[in-house]
Amino acid sequence: MKFIYPAVFRKTETGTYQAFFPDLECCYAKGDTLDEAIDKANEAANDWISLELSEDGELPAVSDVNDLALLEGDIVRNISVNIRFYEGWDE
Repeated sequence: MKFIYPAVFRKTETGTYQAFFPDLECCYAKGDTLDEAIDKANEAANDWISLELSEDGELPAVSDVNDLALLEGDIVRNISVNIRFYEGWDE
């Protein structure tokens, strides 16, 4: 199953990137480059969603990108996570 959530990427003073998911509480990532931060954000979202599904199966609603409170220079990317369910996954 595919899940898509927006991630906000913000360049730091040192030139690295930090990312957070407005809809996924405490789900963060960082990288030396934007591409690395995107890869790390994908991993973080995958872990977050997998854990949430294994605990209670309730995922938060997806925010509309136009409703996000962004700072100047913020970059928003939709992160797609594919979770492969298997028989007995929720047992």
